[in-house]
Amino acid sequence: MKTPVTVTVTGAAGNIAYSLLFRIAAGEMLGADQPVILKLLEITPCLDKLKGVVMELEDCAFPLVKEIVATDDPAVAFKNADWCMLVGSVPRKAGMERKDLLSINGKVFVGQGKAIAENAAPGCRVFVVGNPCNTNCLIALHNATGMDKKNFFAMTMLDEYRAKAQLAAKAGVAVSDVTNMTIWGNHSATQYPDFTNAKICGKPVTEVISDTEWLTTDFIKTVQQRGAAIIQARGLSSAASAANAALMTVKNLVTPTAEGDWYSVASFTDGTKYGLPAGIICSQPTRTNADGTYSIVEGLPIDEFSRAKIDASCKELLEERAEVLG
Repeated sequence: MKTPVTVTVTGAAGNIAYSLLFRIAAGEMLGADQPVILKLLEITPCLDKLKGVVMELEDCAFPLVKEIVATDDPAVAFKNADWCMLVGSVPRKAGMERKDLLSINGKVFVGQGKAIAENAAPGCRVFVVGNPCNTNCLIALHNATGMDKKNFFAMTMLDEYRAKAQLAAKAGVAVSDVTNMTIWGNHSATQYPDFTNAKICGKPVTEVISDTEWLTTDFIKTVQQRGAAIIQARGLSSAASAANAALMTVKNLVTPTAEGDWYSVASFTDGTKYGLPAGIICSQPTRTNADGTYSIVEGLPIDEFSRAKIDASCKELLEERAEVLG
């Protein structure tokens, strides 16, 4: 049997984690033959609720789960972690500006970044789900002294799936027929779902969908505003779909990517690709290599329309970085 992988999940009593943990335990994320140790972090007032989650995990008797640790102590939660899934964050509330959210959550991710650097296993990888996830990830990265910047990621797979679903519905095909979709930039209303390089049944999207007006307006707006639309319809933010995207992002990062395709995840930029500014956590087209490393897909054409959209999202990321510089 393989050596167990330690997976730490924060906000472990929350709705996203509740939809995520049982699938990790079942082997859907790291593989059906990969044992796991689950370390679950919550704030002290939520420990009783977390105890109930642990009881349910125990009652599932997952063969792959070798140990479950529930705690409110980051040092305990991140001890020997191979994967840190930072799901927990303060949600945006009515009347709250994005900068307010950055300020509140910034303090959380400062502490978590330090705790990860001090306690996690060598080579630990950090994946941020809690919003604003790109800049929260950047905060954690800068406070995780000594860790490889390439091991920090933020989630835009949810946006990729939303974009694929919209294109598939418009074209009247299965979602699996939509490939090569890139989300550029920030996980926010400025993100750019790049239809110009995406494919449907192996053909460029623009050859299959002739409605250019829809592609350049309603399609992009629908993807950008999907989270808000779900809150309006459901009264709660995305949970199961966010958990699914989180799980699939990690699965994509540990599984070699199919030939010719790629996926979306936000990672640290070095300023050498696609004119993206250095030093932000920006979503880009990504592939996982056969040796388990990842690389940014290079050489994709960026037309004038796409350039403007990408630059707008990067501008927002730079503004967010400036707001949390301290």
